[in-house]
Amino acid sequence: MVKRIGILTGGGDCPGLNAVIRAVVYKASEYGWEVLGVRYGWKGMLNADAVPLTKADVEGILPLGGTILKTSRTNPYKVEGGETKVLENAKKMGLDCLVAVGGEDTLGVAYKLTKAGLKCVGVPKTIDNDLGATDYTFGYQTAVQIATDAMDRLHTTAKSHDRVLVCEVMGRHAGWMTTDAGMAANAHWIFIPEEKGSVEECCRMLKERYARGERYGIIAVAEGAEFSDLDVKLASQTTDAFGHVRLGGIAETLAKEIEKRTGFETRHVVLGHIQRGGSPIAYDRILATRLGYKAVEMIKNGQFGMMSSLRGEKIEAVPIEEAVKALKTVPRNYFEVAKTFFG
Repeated sequence: MVKRIGILTGGGDCPGLNAVIRAVVYKASEYGWEVLGVRYGWKGMLNADAVPLTKADVEGILPLGGTILKTSRTNPYKVEGGETKVLENAKKMGLDCLVAVGGEDTLGVAYKLTKAGLKCVGVPKTIDNDLGATDYTFGYQTAVQIATDAMDRLHTTAKSHDRVLVCEVMGRHAGWMTTDAGMAANAHWIFIPEEKGSVEECCRMLKERYARGERYGIIAVAEGAEFSDLDVKLASQTTDAFGHVRLGGIAETLAKEIEKRTGFETRHVVLGHIQRGGSPIAYDRILATRLGYKAVEMIKNGQFGMMSSLRGEKIEAVPIEEAVKALKTVPRNYFEVAKTFFG
């Protein structure tokens, strides 16, 4: 019998996290369950750092960005005795189930802990939209809108100065944000991790634009983009607890290369954490609410080791294992649509 559940938010922050927290607390209250908010993701489970959450505590948080529970990139499986400590603390806190809100790393830990005996359900979160087994993750549409708005503004300043502007968008292994924002903002070329693009072809396009009097260009590039004719050196070799190398600097490198090859003044812009911040748009508030609501229903139904997922118009329960076994990347035929409008 369920009496108390926990909820944590792990990994990068994301617009809509607070909407999930609110939904879980409201739905759990219908069943008379207590809710503990675990602070700082998996770090909070290692330290037994949690606070009670009531409907009064989550009143007004729906439109807020970030997460009231804080977050971290802590991986308990990189801490000596981490799994045992999490299981012991869950018992001490009296948790009958834990709702893990996060992307592939956070949910990957939840999957391992479920096999170890901790009852977990997942809620998919990532602005990269690269989590498997769900059509979209909440926060993605907000991040795309932010990137689109930024590139819209770049058009006017680039045109005024006859410049090429290279805009770096978040996306380590998947180019969903760069592709969608690039299409929406009429970027003249897009580089993503899934397809090694040619800098030479991009420069040829820019020369053709300038020759016909369109003397500016907007280039969208994912932070993890790869090239067929440019060797990019990472600005940093530091890694996080999940083994991800810290990325950064690709827009600056690409801008210098474009200017060298074309002679056109070229600047770069890094959107960075701007894409994560601020209030979620209505779509993400609603999707996050529905996913959080479903997570509590899954607990009620004993569907542990499962994740709430958007499938078409429905929110369904899918195995966490299915969600984390492979990244969802941009298909070639999807990117072909964007390439139609290059130049």
